[in-house]
Amino acid sequence: MNEQDLGTRVDQANRTAVERMVEARPMLTTVAMAGEVIPGLGERQLLHAGPPIDWQRASGPLRGAIIGALLLEGWAQTQEEARSLAQSGEIDLAPCHHFGCAGPMAGVISPSMAVYVIENVTHGNRAFSNLNEGYGKVLRYGAYSSEVLAKLRWMNGAMAGLLKAALEEGGAAGESSEGLDMRALLAEALHMGDEGHNRNKAGSILFTKLLAPRIARVAQEREEAARVLAFLGDNALSVLNPMMAAAKAMADAAHGQEASTIVTAMARNGTDFGIRVSGLGEEWFTAPAATPDGLYFSGFSAADANPDIGDSTITETAGFGAFAMAAAPAIVQFVSGKPADAITATLEMYEITAGEHPHLTIPSLDFRGTPVGIDLRKVVELGITPRVNTGIAHREAGIGQIGAGLVRPPMEIFESALIAFDQRYG
Repeated sequence: MNEQDLGTRVDQANRTAVERMVEARPMLTTVAMAGEVIPGLGERQLLHAGPPIDWQRASGPLRGAIIGALLLEGWAQTQEEARSLAQSGEIDLAPCHHFGCAGPMAGVISPSMAVYVIENVTHGNRAFSNLNEGYGKVLRYGAYSSEVLAKLRWMNGAMAGLLKAALEEGGAAGESSEGLDMRALLAEALHMGDEGHNRNKAGSILFTKLLAPRIARVAQEREEAARVLAFLGDNALSVLNPMMAAAKAMADAAHGQEASTIVTAMARNGTDFGIRVSGLGEEWFTAPAATPDGLYFSGFSAADANPDIGDSTITETAGFGAFAMAAAPAIVQFVSGKPADAITATLEMYEITAGEHPHLTIPSLDFRGTPVGIDLRKVVELGITPRVNTGIAHREAGIGQIGAGLVRPPMEIFESALIAFDQRYG
């Protein structure tokens, strides 16, 4: 095939991939135990953020989260037993992305954890994410103290049960039974100053508002309902996890399009940054993850930071997050910079994407659609890698978030993917 014919074929494939991504309609339908709803999840298996990795190469936060999950499951009784079990190879570690999941930071999901279930009603695919623990010492940053595990047990028990009932049974008479429309929620949040990744204040309030009457209708105990609502309302990241699952459903709808150069996953495990491409199947292209550049909490510096970690870059992959920074000028107080920098960031991302999202718009850009559909060819040709907003984890397990900032994937993963694409299709 000559170069012109291949270019035409790729352009058409990319249009199809982007169309599938933007027309995906992710609905939050229920909350369920991971082992009951995630297809193929094994009884002695843990999922993690980012591309594949083993215990030996895992970063401090990921190791801590694995230890915590082993204790939570009861597969080990002490941290020493958990560490020994993890090192033994008896526990299968696998990327969340291989199971239709997305997990923030360490991203560890175990069979007895509760997950949000997202249904893409347009294309029929599903996606999942765990429940957000809030700030402080939490499992996703590698903490596994008794307090961390006690909170997780409450979340995976009483809280998950109430959310499940609220989503499945709590709708008002005549209300749609499809679930909560996460794309519509995100569209409204963008108009209220969010970008859907590191700034979710408006989205979390909207999320709690939508759930509140449902919870009130099904709750058997008023105090438990109050506790759940307070937990959701006080956590500015409550909506992040279901939004990540929604983004995963959107991106997966575009995956597997023959001859497409659209990136359908970007993810980090705290050691490597990896991408997958629509037309290149399940192959990962990886390189060492960089340390984010940003603002640090008092007492911390870049010397304390772990390399970039988490599946939350699925938001940028689906056309929001840092790609929608122009909608969220206040985020620069958290990740550094000036409000004008937020607009510049979004404008730059239009250069490497194949389309604009018709359902997600930015008021400050005259309601222009967010840039969507990262095109491998444009990234390499222009020398512009995607922007990512991210939290910064301490390199040691359990200390938690120490700042927030901006990071970019290494260019070499896009170059390697493009070479592989040319070998397959050229």
